[in-house]
Amino acid sequence: MSKVIPSMDSATQDIVADNISQLKQLFPEAFTEGKVDFDTLREVLGEHVEDREERYSFTWNGKNQARRLAQTPSTGTLRPCEEESVDWDSTGNLFIEGDNLEVLKLLQKSYHKKVKMIYIDPPYNTGNDFVYEDDFSDNIKNYKEITGQVGEGGRPYSDNPETSGRYHTNWLNMMYPRLKLARNLLKEDGVIFISIDDNEVANLRKICDEIFGEENFINLVSVKSKDSSGASGGGEDKRLKKNIEYLICYSGGELFKKFNQVYKKENLEKYISDRKLEGKTFAYTKVMVKNGTESFLKTIKDGSNNDIDVFTVKDFELKSVSQLSKEENIDINKIYEKYFDQILTTENAQTSIRERVKNAAPNYDGLINIYYKPISGKNKGKRTKVSFIGKTKRLISYLSGVCEKSSEGIIKKDKIGTLWNDLSWSSVALEGSVPYPNGKKPIKFIERLIELCFKGGEKGIVLDFFLDQEAPHMPVFQKI
Repeated sequence: MSKVIPSMDSATQDIVADNISQLKQLFPEAFTEGKVDFDTLREVLGEHVEDREERYSFTWNGKNQARRLAQTPSTGTLRPCEEESVDWDSTGNLFIEGDNLEVLKLLQKSYHKKVKMIYIDPPYNTGNDFVYEDDFSDNIKNYKEITGQVGEGGRPYSDNPETSGRYHTNWLNMMYPRLKLARNLLKEDGVIFISIDDNEVANLRKICDEIFGEENFINLVSVKSKDSSGASGGGEDKRLKKNIEYLICYSGGELFKKFNQVYKKENLEKYISDRKLEGKTFAYTKVMVKNGTESFLKTIKDGSNNDIDVFTVKDFELKSVSQLSKEENIDINKIYEKYFDQILTTENAQTSIRERVKNAAPNYDGLINIYYKPISGKNKGKRTKVSFIGKTKRLISYLSGVCEKSSEGIIKKDKIGTLWNDLSWSSVALEGSVPYPNGKKPIKFIERLIELCFKGGEKGIVLDFFLDQEAPHMPVFQKI
């Protein structure tokens, strides 16, 4: 990990000068005596210039000042605290204490486009949250006042009540420059994750669209953080009880292709038992005890005019798991373990391949195997076997496609989507031996973010710039 962390350059990057330099490289004709000639720049940009008075935009009081604040060089410096550090000579981690805006400015030069993953859990602006009111003239002095590091003239943490008249404005003015600076640190294939609730999720989407680019929006994930059961209901008045938070995901650029595949996992025996309690059945109940013998029928074409070889199958044999359990006098769960690769279900899948197989053998009501090379998906370009059964050609899906065998038995896997309702929050306050009653995230939640971005053994830099120094997920970052 130590090789991943670059050496720190204490000089502050001049963001405005860098932006002008890049603009000059693109449009040298738009510069006269070192200054931008906006009339010429407009001519060069042509129809891409928006000059109408009425246009789509998202603005608020203080936005221009917040933008300038992100471009202002830092007045601070980073000082090492070797006596307060652990494994000073070998650690690959940096913990920087200070106003996060000033620290982000100081990181611009050494970490420009080097951070693989950013996760932040900023104030949700519930009306009771502390929100920075940045002092544009001296942000270091401002930080010391806010954190009580000065005398009686200093001011403490302050909330941001809806009655202030600047409820959203104060929060946006805090977030905008910090996200602007974070954008410069993120790799082109990197991802930023931001936890938020419904108070500011709409505004956060808008400023992230502006800063990271609407085209780099990936997902808005709903994260279940509370149960709806019980008679009590915090946060209930005229509204329904809140039991979800949100996770906004943006990429650093077009080099980001996709997240790693991550699965929710559950013991199959427990999964089946829970479904029975809910009055539901488990679909995978048939066993292909004999594969039978294939006979070539014909070759047909897929939508890209590639070959699909079609075979009929005779002398195959199917039995149910309950039938085998009785015949072999063993528990059904043992049948699932013994016949793991042979257990299947049939589906009424609507696919173009299935329709082509129907047309190839319209009256055949037995088992059909086809072999072809998919043009997408996990088997892209590989000769792949797919089976259909019956006159309607129901697709056969095997248990091994949705489960895996382990020392703990058979594990049911479900690829995660945009609803995360499988993470336990019941004892989150006790995780990491850290007393932190409100707003704490489960360690499993942070581990999932890392799994989405980092493959096994992959190294990279992770940044959290709204990190409490006692945060329980800090040790998780040490795993990458």
